[in-house]
Amino acid sequence: MDYVTLGTTGITVNKNGFGALPIQRISDDEAALLLRKAYNNGITFFDTARGYSDSEKKISIALNDVRNKIFIATKTSAGNTDVFWEHLETSLKMLNTGYIDIYQFHNPPFCPKPGDDSGLYDAMLKAKADGKIRHIGITCHRLDIAREAAQSGLYETIQYPVSYLSTPEELDFVRLCNDKNIGVLAMKALSGGLITDSAAAYAFLAQFENVIPIWGIQRESELDEFLAFQEASPSLDERAKNVIERDISELSGEFCRGCGYCMPCPAKIIIPISARMSLFIKRAPPSFYLMDEWKESMERINNCTNCGHCKENCPYNLDAPRLMKESLAEYIKLI
Repeated sequence: MDYVTLGTTGITVNKNGFGALPIQRISDDEAALLLRKAYNNGITFFDTARGYSDSEKKISIALNDVRNKIFIATKTSAGNTDVFWEHLETSLKMLNTGYIDIYQFHNPPFCPKPGDDSGLYDAMLKAKADGKIRHIGITCHRLDIAREAAQSGLYETIQYPVSYLSTPEELDFVRLCNDKNIGVLAMKALSGGLITDSAAAYAFLAQFENVIPIWGIQRESELDEFLAFQEASPSLDERAKNVIERDISELSGEFCRGCGYCMPCPAKIIIPISARMSLFIKRAPPSFYLMDEWKESMERINNCTNCGHCKENCPYNLDAPRLMKESLAEYIKLI
């Protein structure tokens, strides 16, 4: 079993983090089964957020009796101190706990710092002094903010999309965090579903001693796949290297990561799916995407008014309308 110590937090866990965003889509009983099975098999790091509806509550239902044996990271998207305190108190209540191990700013449009106009970082310090949080983290989708957070020395963990499809600049950021003893929580380790070989994904991230992948888990089969890596850690062997090389050639460049910050779309287009369809049909049997529900979703692309909402809110500065039209053209070829 591979372990990682998350920077100066002193938190040492195995290299399988449980991403709890997907459990908001399943029942309490289904979530409890997954969470408890994860814990019983050695997973002790659980990442959630105030914005993940009832995810925090489900973690409490399943794991409250072992609270002192697990580590919980949650997030606030607060833009001011009043909402910060409201989010923190709600998270503590939903998690049924007196403290949060890592409290993270959830993809803020800037890097909060002491004394700035927002007052957010000062609120973090007060919460830490009060014993309500133990460590301060931040999540980012923009590389410039992630770098600023790393250089600031203010954050013990930074959550950022990291996978073998990451750019050289993004991997340099991971190394910068290692140099500064900052733990990296790797979201989108499967690049929003575009990476289909989780063993290669795990082996690639295992190279970085300061990184823990946060796997989004909704099904027991998914959990079993990651648990198997604890018994026999995948290696970055020739097979894995070939998979990575193939995927990089097919998927690197300008592509949607599926973060969803472009939503909601005024034209009711499901942008994270529509913009990536040309890539999805390379990763799975095309017949799967010819079902009526997919056809209906792709047809909505024709309703795009080029209002600019998605482009303005994309942290990767992608031209989503263009990507969707390109995906639609590829999709039509299947029909």
